[in-house]
Amino acid sequence: MKITDVTLTLFTWSGIPATTYGRHSGRFSGSSELGLLTLRTDEGVEGHAFLGSSMRSAAMDGASLIRFLKPLVLGQDPLERERLWQAMWQRNRATTLRAIGAVDVALWDIGGKVAGLPIARLLGAYRETAPAYASSAVLASMEAYAEEAAAYRATGWKAYKIHPPTDPATDIRVCQAVRRAVGDDYTVMLDSTWAYQYPEALRVGRVAEDLGFHWYEDPLADDDLYNYVKLKQQLRIPILATEYAPGGFTALAPWITAQATDYLRGDVAVKGGITPLVKSAHLAEAFHMNFEIHHGGNS
Repeated sequence: MKITDVTLTLFTWSGIPATTYGRHSGRFSGSSELGLLTLRTDEGVEGHAFLGSSMRSAAMDGASLIRFLKPLVLGQDPLERERLWQAMWQRNRATTLRAIGAVDVALWDIGGKVAGLPIARLLGAYRETAPAYASSAVLASMEAYAEEAAAYRATGWKAYKIHPPTDPATDIRVCQAVRRAVGDDYTVMLDSTWAYQYPEALRVGRVAEDLGFHWYEDPLADDDLYNYVKLKQQLRIPILATEYAPGGFTALAPWITAQATDYLRGDVAVKGGITPLVKSAHLAEAFHMNFEIHHGGNS
């Protein structure tokens, strides 16, 4: 079996409400472009993947995918996923992790279709379901967070994650309001989206710890390994970092050896596909660490 063509079809996603997830996202609204990636083979099997999100048009990654990754995979056996992923990774300075991830997902899609199995079974299969949590945008007031968290609890969601306004004093009040609204027995997490300096991160983290939050996510810059080590030494609440650890999945190694995070994080869409996600999961397993599967856009 050989790959004979690679296409990316862009289509408009309209009606996106004004939304902010933190300083990293800014405020976005209106429309975006999603992309449907298709890998075609000489045996008629096709692999598909999505590219793009509400805040990042697929056109931003699509051009480099077609220019740099399409020539790499044309004429190749789509079942040789590891070899092809390694070849794509060698071009990571010319393209993006999202583009590499989309091609990797499409290759796995072909593999599942050839085997006649869901990808979960190709990976070995462990469970039929996984728990999910509701995740807020940045909301207008602490009352809005409290009302939303209580509503999610009432409809059966098992946990709620706060994306706060990223002002430390305001963020503390938001955390306190949410805990009052949902009670002490409900799982709540805080994702501060890389917004704080170390003293602010420590101050907010202590409040989240006292409130019994489940984890404290990305309080510092994603390359601030030094201060993550300090922060983790001062707090009992589990730290969840590495969503955007620069350098791909191999960059997780220093986070582990420095004991800078309690969790590792995987994301199919923004971290290079299913192939590095599986490697990251086994890396976490080797160190008896939890591995949180994140949804960054269209995972």
